[in-house]
Amino acid sequence: MPNFHYSALDATGKAISGTIEASSSQDAIGKLKAMGYFVTGVSAGKSTAPAKSSAPAAKQATKAPPKKKTGGGLSINIPFLGGGSKIKPKELMVITRQLATLIGSGLPLLRALKVLEQQRKGGAAKVLNRVASEIEQGALFSEALAKFPSSFPRIYVAMVKAGEAGGALESVLSRLAEFMEKEAKLRGKIKSAMAYPSVVIVVMIGILTFIMVKIVPTFTKIFEDMEVGDLPAATKLLIKISKLMAERSYLIVGFVFALAILYKIATKIKFTRYLIDKVKLRMFLFGPVISKTIIARFARTFATLITSGVPILQSLQIVRDTVGNEVISNAINEIRNRVREGEGISGVMLRTGAFPPMVTNMIAVGEETGAMDSMLEKVADAYEAEVDAAVAAMTSMIEPILIVCLGVVVGFIVISLFMPLIKIALSLSGGAGGGGGEGGGE
Repeated sequence: MPNFHYSALDATGKAISGTIEASSSQDAIGKLKAMGYFVTGVSAGKSTAPAKSSAPAAKQATKAPPKKKTGGGLSINIPFLGGGSKIKPKELMVITRQLATLIGSGLPLLRALKVLEQQRKGGAAKVLNRVASEIEQGALFSEALAKFPSSFPRIYVAMVKAGEAGGALESVLSRLAEFMEKEAKLRGKIKSAMAYPSVVIVVMIGILTFIMVKIVPTFTKIFEDMEVGDLPAATKLLIKISKLMAERSYLIVGFVFALAILYKIATKIKFTRYLIDKVKLRMFLFGPVISKTIIARFARTFATLITSGVPILQSLQIVRDTVGNEVISNAINEIRNRVREGEGISGVMLRTGAFPPMVTNMIAVGEETGAMDSMLEKVADAYEAEVDAAVAAMTSMIEPILIVCLGVVVGFIVISLFMPLIKIALSLSGGAGGGGGEGGGE
């Protein structure tokens, strides 16, 4: 049985290293976890005895890669020419739950995939068919999934790989389905909370556009016919905006598209993306919701990966790439680098300043007690509850703010339009009064 060199953290958070006999790297990780260690790295060492050819791990280790076909056509794998084949996240959640149920019922993996393929149409059926074909050619399930990154995220592939190595694919798939269900539930809460403000904003923009394009030009014509003369500054500004919207709307549309493109480009550049994400975390009303959502996603993803047997360093790398905020990603990257050097997670997390004290303290307790995964689950549950409260507070404040903004804008338009009319009325009444005075003098 081969030896594996390992580095890990003990229950007190102290870095340790050594060697352990195991049939595979995942078996070594399982043994170390059973001893209460948090694994940070495992590498193969020298074998103490030749591995038996009947062992499944030996088969996987010595299995030759599938031979490429040299005849009967040319096979080229180009990721972006997939013909639109993709499994949507919501559908993937259902497929994962059904796959776990079928495997738990005793169905072989390949047959379970064929059953799921028959139940679906379009892109999902094509992807499942290709995954099944890869497995038929000798690929592992995780290797087949990795060839379709647009359908199966990195966290999905990593957890399946850990489940394969540990012989617990059914439980890992069930855990994955539960993880995706909680993620979908969290996103659904935020979307439903933002639905009403979004509708109000769209209606407000529609009303203001109608006023500026239809009502203001009518008043402008009245002012010209009555020869009002010099208009107030507010009225002049309103008329200019109205003419711009009515006659050169393409400039406004182009400006909006240009802003959208610039924002898209800025999110692709690391430095500007960092600045944008930093602003998001500090935004009025939205900042608390965004930050709490990110912390909940971080804790939930990290806990799911650790529980599934993925090593800590690999888990931190996956969480870093999937957390969705450059500020938090940089902090996680710093944690990963320090953990690789032998430091504890909670200490580095505290120094980054990117995580609330409650999170760092709970993770510190998890390190001390050897129950990091369960503590992270508690952090995720707590912050998902805080997201609900933050979303409720945000929506309750957005409604009056939108009403006030609409009132200010409409008030400005009304005042700007009626100021010239008041001026005309005053001049007419003054002229009438002056005419009456001349008649009395005669």
